[in-house]
Amino acid sequence: MERIAEFQKVSFEQFEADFKKNFPNAADVKSVYDNIKLPQRATVGSAGYDFFAPVDFTLEQGKSLLIPTGIRAKISDGWVLNIYPRSGLGFKHRVQLDNTVGIIDADYYNSSNEGHIMIKLSCDAHDEGHAVSLKSGDGFAQGIFLQFGITLDDCADGVRDGGFGSTTK
Repeated sequence: MERIAEFQKVSFEQFEADFKKNFPNAADVKSVYDNIKLPQRATVGSAGYDFFAPVDFTLEQGKSLLIPTGIRAKISDGWVLNIYPRSGLGFKHRVQLDNTVGIIDADYYNSSNEGHIMIKLSCDAHDEGHAVSLKSGDGFAQGIFLQFGITLDDCADGVRDGGFGSTTK
């Protein structure tokens, strides 16, 4: 199997800035950062790399939460990392990504935010008041690397700086 990527942590400074925006009441950001687990596969046959919650959180029905993972991915040209919710969360609690599928392009790694992978989840449960709680270290999303091609007449020459719609600004 071809090795095409490497997961790394973003710098503490980048993580702290992004984390405080989304979890302003967190007590010890340094401890959260130090305990970040790099994504990993559960079995040799797994396609998906599990992303782990950096902190305890509760996702309430009808609400969204942006989770700074503290992770970035150095990806070879011709490959992309797709992010999906863990299937059990979707099946049991209707947890989904707000952008349906996260697309992490190889050039995102060099963005001014260090390519920090942020995952926005929402809970679309049918039961009023439904909530799902995850503990730090629980798997909540998975990433799958896929190879892609380009058209014969492709002439893209833009340079990325950022995520979430940055190439169409």
